[in-house]
Amino acid sequence: MPKSKRNRQVTLSKTKKKGRDHKETIVNGIKDAVEKYGCVYVFSFENMRNQKFKEFREQLKSSSRFFLGSNKVMQVALGRSASDEIRPGLHKVSKLLRGDSGMFFTNLSKEEVERLFKEFEEYDFARTGSIATEKVDLKEGPLEQFTHEMEPFLRKQGMPVRLNKGVVELVSDFVVCDEGKPLSPEAARILVSYFLLLPELL
Repeated sequence: MPKSKRNRQVTLSKTKKKGRDHKETIVNGIKDAVEKYGCVYVFSFENMRNQKFKEFREQLKSSSRFFLGSNKVMQVALGRSASDEIRPGLHKVSKLLRGDSGMFFTNLSKEEVERLFKEFEEYDFARTGSIATEKVDLKEGPLEQFTHEMEPFLRKQGMPVRLNKGVVELVSDFVVCDEGKPLSPEAARILVSYFLLLPELL
């Protein structure tokens, strides 16, 4: 039987597109920052966590300003060539904006900036595709840190588990991840659940 054309999925959550106004706000913000701050640095990032970055940005709010967004928009704000740059030499900065990158405007000294970026370190759970730094294998037997409600979730992630008198039990040894290999989505979810319930191991 052919599918009914009336049976269509309708998305109820609509998000407003970031249009010209948003781009102009970024361009104007960058132009203001060029006037206000003495130095600009381009930084690159990988697997950035918004909350962690927010904390770092808040820490430097009084002396500096960060810009993240479309590289093309940031390049337009600075100027892409010597003929349209807003300050001498800024077109060279725009050429450094490639891939996952952002700009950091500040009045702090170079030594202070280097120190802040080197010292800022936050621990977080690895995401899918991240390279495992060590092998994690779970031994056969009871997994008492997990509640019985989590048994279906663990089984869904590929773990050989069963309920034994209300306790989650691992039927056989199970390797969650191997050192040097990328994490699968299932491995990433298991690690978050496992280590959240074992804070003393963190």
